[in-house]
Amino acid sequence: MIVFRLSKTKYNKDLSGKGAEISGGRWNSKGMPMIYTSLSRALCTVEIAVHTPLGNLPKEYNLITIEIPDHCQMTELKASKLPANWKSFPHPNSTQTVGDKFLMNSKYLGMKVPSVVVQGDYNLLINPNHRDIHNIKIVNIEPFTFDERLFNR
Repeated sequence: MIVFRLSKTKYNKDLSGKGAEISGGRWNSKGMPMIYTSLSRALCTVEIAVHTPLGNLPKEYNLITIEIPDHCQMTELKASKLPANWKSFPHPNSTQTVGDKFLMNSKYLGMKVPSVVVQGDYNLLINPNHRDIHNIKIVNIEPFTFDERLFNR
């Protein structure tokens, strides 16, 4: 499986989940490390765009391509199994609870979750503390420039 991640250049080789651990996110509480990836480059772009104020063009980003071997165990979370408020903004604690349970259980390396910003697309959450984390590898890192039309009115 190939997944993608957009990251600031200085963190482009970091697969520790430390950034998410520090700030928390829709799928993890503060203090819980998690690696957020997407199944497409386009979804990565939109995921950054929704977290960036209009008029601010993100700079110094890299697109990281990550390969996950087929033998690594994954799970999928269907939208129908999510709390009713899972798409809320700001994100609800209920989705963090779901992600924290995934991390603590450590049964699966990754969990495929539906995207809030692009219906029908998926993100893949990776547990950096899973025993198979050493099997994933970064296969490409390239500079990424955002189209300024996404950030201007």
